[in-house]
Amino acid sequence: MKCFDLTGKTALVTGASGGLGQGIALGLAEAGADIVAVSLSSSEETVKGVTALGRKAAEISVDLSQANQLESVFKEGLELTGRIDILVNNAGIIRRTPAAEHSSQDWYDVLDINLNTVFLLSQLAGKHMISRGSGKIINIASMLSFQGGINVPGYTASKHGVAGLTKAFANEWASKGIQVNALAPGYMVTDNTAPIRKDEQRTQSITDRIPAGRWGTPEDLKGPAVFLASAASDYLNGHILCVDGGWMAR
Repeated sequence: MKCFDLTGKTALVTGASGGLGQGIALGLAEAGADIVAVSLSSSEETVKGVTALGRKAAEISVDLSQANQLESVFKEGLELTGRIDILVNNAGIIRRTPAAEHSSQDWYDVLDINLNTVFLLSQLAGKHMISRGSGKIINIASMLSFQGGINVPGYTASKHGVAGLTKAFANEWASKGIQVNALAPGYMVTDNTAPIRKDEQRTQSITDRIPAGRWGTPEDLKGPAVFLASAASDYLNGHILCVDGGWMAR
């Protein structure tokens, strides 16, 4: 099992205060990684969970939509830990409005966090990793990297973009010892899906289509994240790994 061991590695995880980001951070820590938790809100709970596992943890609170803050965020992460071996671009938002009524502000807000931040942080991490000849970047894509969705045009566009960036960076950096891949979660029990889950009829129709017969949880991303962060995936490049209970196979 050594190829899955992350002991001595440091992962910077965005959107780590809760939900999928927290689940991924804890999963990486369980495999041995130290964690830099980056989020707009407090990541205190995540930090406590990581340190309880005997790993080091640091917290950076920042508004990732502010592009001029991203370089300082990455530098602070390096100063706190000395190195960043793994970048997890998890932070994301969603705005639910019919396409004909989707405001330009909603469009720009979603793309700033979900796509622009992914590009800029990956670029910063990539330069650092290229200089060392190794590194792992894990982006969080979505079922809407493949499908159109309903009432979420900005989110859908951003997640299609995340899939494209994953492949573009992988093409350039695979030969430099850096693996860039993405996780595409299916329907997950998180704050982002709370409005959908309030609609019992829609929730049931979604559940009926999932071969696994249930919605996913943050814990379901732990194993796939460890795989993409570890030496076990050293020959995996530009892949979008669906963690969806079989949704895309249906």
